[in-house]
Amino acid sequence: MAATLLSLALSSGTNKSTATSPATAAALSSPDAAPQLHVSGNNLVSASGQRVLLHGVNRSGTEFMCVHNAGIFDGPDSLASIRVMKQHGINAVRVPLNEACWNGESYVKHSMAGAPYRAAVTAYVNRLTANGMNAILDLHWTGGQYMGAASACASDQAMCQKPMPDAAGAVPFWKSVPRAFRGNNAVIFDLFNEPYPDQANHNSQSAGWRCWLHGGADCAGIPYEVAGMQTLVNAVRSTGANNVIMLGGLTWSNDLSQWLSHEPADPAHNLAASWHSYNFNACSTQACWNKQLAPVIAKVPFIAGEIGENDCAGSYINRLTTWLDSKAANYLAWTWNSDFNCASGPGLITNYNGHPTPFGAAYESHLRSVADMAG
Repeated sequence: MAATLLSLALSSGTNKSTATSPATAAALSSPDAAPQLHVSGNNLVSASGQRVLLHGVNRSGTEFMCVHNAGIFDGPDSLASIRVMKQHGINAVRVPLNEACWNGESYVKHSMAGAPYRAAVTAYVNRLTANGMNAILDLHWTGGQYMGAASACASDQAMCQKPMPDAAGAVPFWKSVPRAFRGNNAVIFDLFNEPYPDQANHNSQSAGWRCWLHGGADCAGIPYEVAGMQTLVNAVRSTGANNVIMLGGLTWSNDLSQWLSHEPADPAHNLAASWHSYNFNACSTQACWNKQLAPVIAKVPFIAGEIGENDCAGSYINRLTTWLDSKAANYLAWTWNSDFNCASGPGLITNYNGHPTPFGAAYESHLRSVADMAG
């Protein structure tokens, strides 16, 4: 979700040189474990080659709680809370992460950074995947001072959404995260939440896409050293991890107009396009979806990592999910948090027993209808 809203809330991927961790081994051995995913054509498929469709939610908190010295999770991370999500027809959870907390930056409280943060997130993700839910790990907040157009904060710390990932923190992050989940291809890596390098360079799409792919000198208007998407793909693959990687486009991941022509090279051939869509975004009409998204969906797996609307209703997501279903695309609603207002969040639930907001009720109803048709 846009940083301004968040800030209000205060083949196998085993690295052959290193054994799978005991926690990951347990997640993989469960009979109810989530499918191990890879890309086949424009689909996500299981290890046996069966197409998998992700219909899920975001679980916000791990991107902002730690840097506000308020804890690690916003709400429960228990097995019971995971089972409630499953009961609502959810089979995937996107977990936003904070670069400084994962990397253990000194300005984050010790009990919420470095090893404690990594252990808590890893345990939660392993619980998700052991219980049939694919997990998406999203690099959400990063370092680097940016005060240009559409700036979300003046801080150089990981306190808000920056226009692009910083080379100093994001590269170590994407060399560390894959090692924590080595061998568990039920986990997807979402390289950067909502890029907006185009805003930093006079709304130039051509310049924005060059920055998006290459980083560095191609990122005019961003004063810190930027890591482009090719650099981050390389960082992940350098660990031996073959997990599926998601990449969101420009304009807060709502613009995929040049995604195909700027797709990074991936030796594992396991890339998916990520897209965010709210009723207030520019690409929020079926005409735009047909023109801009359909060509991407025809070529690579497509995951709408965030969908929602700010009117506490369901008319937009009903139209959008119906269209996405017609294309056999994947989607996750923002967000499964009880303390996010259904408009300003927008939040799906009022408590962790799963009682929905009107927006959440519309999404739940759609998931149930999809499950009924599949059954």
